[in-house]
Amino acid sequence: MPKMSGAAVLIKSLEYEGVEVAFGVPGGAILPAYDPLLDSPIRHVLARHEQGAGHMAEGYAHATGRVGVVIVTSGPGATNIMTPLQNALMDSVPIVAITGQVALSSMGNDAFQEAPTTGMAMHCTKHTFLVTDANEICDVVHQAFHLASTGRKGPVLIDIPKDLLVTEIEWHEPGPVDLPGYKPSRAGHSRQIERAIDLIMEASQPVLYVGGGIIAAGASEELLQFAEALDVPVTTTLMARGAFPDAHRLAMGMPGMHGTYTAVTAMQEADLLIALGTRFDDRVTGNPATFAPGAKVIHVDIDPAEIGKVRNPEVPIVGDVRVVLEQLVSALGVRLGDESLPDRSHWLETIAGWQAKYPLSYQQEPDGPVKAQYVIEQLLEATGGDCIVVSGVGQHQMWASQFWSFSKPRTWINSGGLGTMGFAVPAAIGAKVGMPDELVVAVDGDGSFQMTFQEMVTASTEKVPIKVVLINNGGHGMVRQWQTLFYGRRYSATDLSGDSPNYAALAEACGWVGMMVETPDDVGPALRKMLSTNDRPVLLEIRTDPDEMVWPMVPAGGSCSDIALGPEDL
Repeated sequence: MPKMSGAAVLIKSLEYEGVEVAFGVPGGAILPAYDPLLDSPIRHVLARHEQGAGHMAEGYAHATGRVGVVIVTSGPGATNIMTPLQNALMDSVPIVAITGQVALSSMGNDAFQEAPTTGMAMHCTKHTFLVTDANEICDVVHQAFHLASTGRKGPVLIDIPKDLLVTEIEWHEPGPVDLPGYKPSRAGHSRQIERAIDLIMEASQPVLYVGGGIIAAGASEELLQFAEALDVPVTTTLMARGAFPDAHRLAMGMPGMHGTYTAVTAMQEADLLIALGTRFDDRVTGNPATFAPGAKVIHVDIDPAEIGKVRNPEVPIVGDVRVVLEQLVSALGVRLGDESLPDRSHWLETIAGWQAKYPLSYQQEPDGPVKAQYVIEQLLEATGGDCIVVSGVGQHQMWASQFWSFSKPRTWINSGGLGTMGFAVPAAIGAKVGMPDELVVAVDGDGSFQMTFQEMVTASTEKVPIKVVLINNGGHGMVRQWQTLFYGRRYSATDLSGDSPNYAALAEACGWVGMMVETPDDVGPALRKMLSTNDRPVLLEIRTDPDEMVWPMVPAGGSCSDIALGPEDL
């Protein structure tokens, strides 16, 4: 086989892994890799900032379930993707980041655009590789994709010195992955499965507490089968929205700080939590010491480090949640051949009563300021729910999760664990690139949008026709909400001036269609016009009530038993 440059081997290795698209920004140290890209079938999407490129790779991975790829240069290029890497780590998103590095001989000399990339990335990735021999490139790329896409999925970084990219070597097909110590469990231990069934058969007030691991494992169908077999109510975390259909009679919506009253209260009153692919996040539990005080716990997770980290379970099960659910359904079927499920009709009636008494609500006055919740409901009606919704971070994110009715997985993309403002626009671009035939709508806030709106140019030049519904309340709404409730209305550094920039004009300048409305009657028609425009991206700015707050609310560090339905409850 003729020799080729390390850069050509890198691109050929990506092709071998089935990569169809990569997001990135070139620069000096990675420049050799951009030359063979010209001859590769891999599509390269040129972002306007490396952070945007990283979030695009995340959006692509969220929407498709495949590994997202981001390619950037050394120094500032590498430091700019640390936020997407940490974001992907927190939310278990499979991406591979390839960074250029200064030549081996220059490392440690404070060379131009040098940064200790692997050291910085070590704590915000699943694993990092520093390539020191060009002949390792094929195998390292193969190992990186294996690590990113197996076990608890997550980001992996490959740092490659520039001199290795220009070294002449032979490409070889990578051998079997052999990573000592890395052998993720797939099946749950049979004895633990039986113990779990014992607890399930004893429980009178069980709750299925479902996390994003269900979506990562592709286990939504198994979850539905399990929930229906048990007749147990289901709550889906922020990262699990869509894992279980909201229209189902057993669905209770989202738990946690801004969850539904029913979901939060049911968990507090439960005698058994069946936790599936979830990590007992503080935004769900509130004060862990007071969370679900009377509940025994079955905790299923592929990552053994998550089990017992916050709550010690009575039955820990390490394994792929899809495989474990199959085991549980099978074991349950055997058990039900000998005995019947407990009568839980009273529990289900109690939950139905909470749902009827404490639904999510808001008041939209016909001539009053537009409420963001109304926008979400109007968007849901206009699309029929048939689209991928991507959100930024803030109040609009909570309202979108609350008031959208999700019916299937991978239709909700957001930044959960890290809460990264600026996520929506680039992630929506990545999602649309990965799923070009799907409608992709970003619901963003003005504060979040201003973090990364330069990627509007990327959407225009790359012909990625996403839609953005911009909820403009003129400030950092969630911060303002906390200042209203806990800081005596002392509004420090939250005013963004709703009139600057002119978002519709900005959109037009970037090659988009730009629109703005500020009355309730105009929201529906404007949304329908936005949805009918498909030849280029569209931004619809909607001026909304700056004083509207997200309810229900569990104050940070408080008890979920003290959930507030409005300011009068705090």
